[in-house]
Amino acid sequence: MSATTATERGEIVSCLSADKPVRKTLASGARIHIDRPLPFICVHQAVEETQRAAEDIALAHASYLVSEDLGRDIDILNGIGRAMIDRFGAFLVIRVSEFEQDDLLSEDSPYLPEFEIALQTEPRTDTRAALEAAAGAIESVDVKYRSPLVSRTVGERRDTDALTGLDPEFGLLSLRFAPIYRQPDSDAVYTELRERLIANIFDALLQAAAAFSRESGAMEPATHRALGRRAFVDAVRKLDRQMDAVCNSFDFLLAVTPINTAAAWDRFREQKQERAPQLLYRPLAIEVDAQKRALHGIAFENLEDPLLASIYRDRQQELDLQLTAINLRDTTRFRDASRLLYGPVEDALLAAAQDILARPLRDGKAAKGEGGQEGHVDCYELRDAACRMIADYHAEYPGFDAEVVIRDDLPAGMMVSGPCLMISRSTRMTRGRLQALLSHEIGVHLMTYFTGDAQGLRIFRSGLAGYEGIQEGLGVFAEYLAGGLTAGRLRLLAARVVGCAAMLDGAEFVETFRILTRDHGFSDSAAFNLTVRLYRSGGLAKDAIYLRGLRDVLEHLRSGRSLAPYWLGKFAKSQFSQIEELAARGLLRTPPVSPAFLTGELAEQRLAAARAGMTPAELISG
Repeated sequence: MSATTATERGEIVSCLSADKPVRKTLASGARIHIDRPLPFICVHQAVEETQRAAEDIALAHASYLVSEDLGRDIDILNGIGRAMIDRFGAFLVIRVSEFEQDDLLSEDSPYLPEFEIALQTEPRTDTRAALEAAAGAIESVDVKYRSPLVSRTVGERRDTDALTGLDPEFGLLSLRFAPIYRQPDSDAVYTELRERLIANIFDALLQAAAAFSRESGAMEPATHRALGRRAFVDAVRKLDRQMDAVCNSFDFLLAVTPINTAAAWDRFREQKQERAPQLLYRPLAIEVDAQKRALHGIAFENLEDPLLASIYRDRQQELDLQLTAINLRDTTRFRDASRLLYGPVEDALLAAAQDILARPLRDGKAAKGEGGQEGHVDCYELRDAACRMIADYHAEYPGFDAEVVIRDDLPAGMMVSGPCLMISRSTRMTRGRLQALLSHEIGVHLMTYFTGDAQGLRIFRSGLAGYEGIQEGLGVFAEYLAGGLTAGRLRLLAARVVGCAAMLDGAEFVETFRILTRDHGFSDSAAFNLTVRLYRSGGLAKDAIYLRGLRDVLEHLRSGRSLAPYWLGKFAKSQFSQIEELAARGLLRTPPVSPAFLTGELAEQRLAAARAGMTPAELISG
């Protein structure tokens, strides 16, 4: 062992003994990363430039060693392993590599055949458990392209050029796979297939490490995902800042929301409600092309985490669509961009909305909007109540530092933008709805901004791709728990769905307005405000997400799952499993504050009823 190697080995072992992370490039050129002591390490010999998928699989682990010559760095590896055996009593080396070529596929193959994955280990109980766990995980994957043909080899360890001299007390698991992501006889890459392959094999190897840990008695992880990374590398934080800068360069809803709703209503009445109003918008304060260049100039290399890479790529795509939509605002093409962002109105959602609107009203005034005989509050009383609620949250968590502003350029109501609650000066609402709407805007939208901000990555406060649907669903459910979800409010959400479906099907402004007044009994003013929301900038499909999100929340509760993970930040229903994985790894922190509307006898009773199973219509039936 050279003096340099001995020194490096000593430094690494010393860090691990002190529970400090290790991330460095060795004198040999090898790269090592261990974010905490673990009873396994993933290694890869980076000989071939083409074997980048295997290298990325290794780099995804919380503990890895990537070297051009593993034999040259064997003393470092042995030092790490001995230190981990002293701590855990067992240690597993997982070697991942690729075959030179995909022998089962030729350029003119008429179909997509199986591809080879070879697993090999020695006849030990713990390493065989690891092999079977990896094989089972690989074989259970729902395959989109090619199915794996997994071979299992159990036999005495043979020294190889790469791992000659490896401590015999260590367990050894080898995985080799065919490079199916590379086009035959070419260096071109099937990008989607490559990403799927990396994610699936990485997850399988993590399951192998968990099985080895349990069988050997090294540790008992609650889930294999708990063995994943617990620290964000600098490349992730850099990318996060760059994407957040693009995100903060514009406010999508403000950019596409008209500023002359009141004047447009007056003009609409003057024209006997027969012509669509002319809507005016704020001048754009951003250069769309420049922000798109910045967005697509973000480098995704060196993230070393397939899950985070997927999360950020989805958000990149969504921001690109938002910028495209802004560029198309007030044109006929905006509607198509909006459909891409928010999706169509699915048949089941439309049927649920129509069912709500068809139900008889207990309060005849509910069709007109919010209804009620309890008196009203204006924008100033609303602001004061909002400030009191924010002060209560701030007292519990000083990081809850929200701002409340009254603005003249918004239609009646409230909206949250980042850490700011904006209230339209023309807002006037029934007093009985006050706490419910503040629970929606402050208890959900502002809450998840600040709890997301506490996670260490800005994307959790600005929102992962598609986060708005579940956010609005949680907001409406908060209104229910706060005791302020009325029949009129639910009818309004249903009418948004029906109107959105009509708009996406090609109905013009006046036609949709008449559907709401003639067919569903809404007042002229309520129908106008709703239709303006639907047709802003050329047709915005966002309003269907409120009822859709509420249905998703109710289904989530009915399936026996907790709402607690949703307070970690802003994310979509489809990302729930990803958030659970990040939480299991320890990458996400317990929220420093939770919504007040979840507490109290009434809220607990309503929450229990929702868990027992309820439809949106049943929320206001009792």
